[in-house]
Amino acid sequence: MRDALLIALFAFLGAAAAGVLGACVLLLIRRRSLIAHLTVVAGVGVTAMLAGTLAVAQAMFLSGHDLSVVTTVVAMAAVVSLATALLLGRWVAARSHALALAARSFGDGGDFTSPDGPATAELAAVSRELEATSARLAESRERERALETSRRELVAWISHDLRTPLAGMRAMAEALEDGVAADPDRYLKQIRMEVERLNGMVGDLFELSRIHAGTLTLSLARMSLYDLVGDALSGADALAREHGVTLVGGQVEGVPVEVDGREMSRVIGNLLVNAIRRTPADGTVAVTAERSPDGVVLSVTDGCGGIPEEDLPRVFDTGWRGTHARTPPAGAGLGLAIVRGIVEAHQGRATVRNVPGGCRFEVVLPAAAS
Repeated sequence: MRDALLIALFAFLGAAAAGVLGACVLLLIRRRSLIAHLTVVAGVGVTAMLAGTLAVAQAMFLSGHDLSVVTTVVAMAAVVSLATALLLGRWVAARSHALALAARSFGDGGDFTSPDGPATAELAAVSRELEATSARLAESRERERALETSRRELVAWISHDLRTPLAGMRAMAEALEDGVAADPDRYLKQIRMEVERLNGMVGDLFELSRIHAGTLTLSLARMSLYDLVGDALSGADALAREHGVTLVGGQVEGVPVEVDGREMSRVIGNLLVNAIRRTPADGTVAVTAERSPDGVVLSVTDGCGGIPEEDLPRVFDTGWRGTHARTPPAGAGLGLAIVRGIVEAHQGRATVRNVPGGCRFEVVLPAAAS
């Protein structure tokens, strides 16, 4: 029993010495290839066995013949182990290289495609993560392209909308200055109207910039949706009369909501103005508000005749007008984008869908706590 313990002790000391040496080598080559690491690991295993055997032999527990036999066996094991390590290392390195080449497609704006062939569980997991990341990047690039297109269109449209009234105001101002205006009061009234229109456009741009920059600050307060809708209907009544449109708000429940009254009034006002301008004369714009399982649903239904299905996903995009016209009724394409931004800032959502004879804009807000 004592001899067995001594043999185990000497074998452990010899193997431990080889293990420490291997750990030092791995530390020195930690930045080298996987092939080198696998070779060292295989060499450590064989060297530990040989070192333990030599330690036991030096303690006179093995004869010279037995030592020769064991050394020969260890040498053959070393050859096979190192060859296996090299083959495995080359295969893993080749797979890693193929994975690296496939990952370069990220930098070229392409999609990642996992290399063909078998792989270790770890490399397969990396491939799956890269594929998922590729899908997210593709979605992000698509959104960025859409936003960039929207920004370019917005700049072009706003430039046109600013240039047109400015040119008219300059012409009217020159006519007034030269004293050739046939009706100066009418010119002054028109200039005032254009200034108000430009002021509203600048205000919309400022509001939209705050929304996009994430600097929109809300002052939440508990209030009745009935009061908010009532005030908005009163404010839009004159415009509705001008366009010959009837406003209907009889199905509005007095449900409480936690909102910023000023910003939410802007949401309702923008939806009403948009609906009135798109509804033909003698048409009807209906406003409803009711509880739902998702919260509180505020809807504005117009008589515009509907929106093409392919345009529905773009209705709330910045700069979308739903028409190629550049006339003032088309607006600057900012109102609905502002609606979505304000509603989402309230943790709600804004949607649109076609209904018989027109379309229905819905704003879903969280219900106020009881």
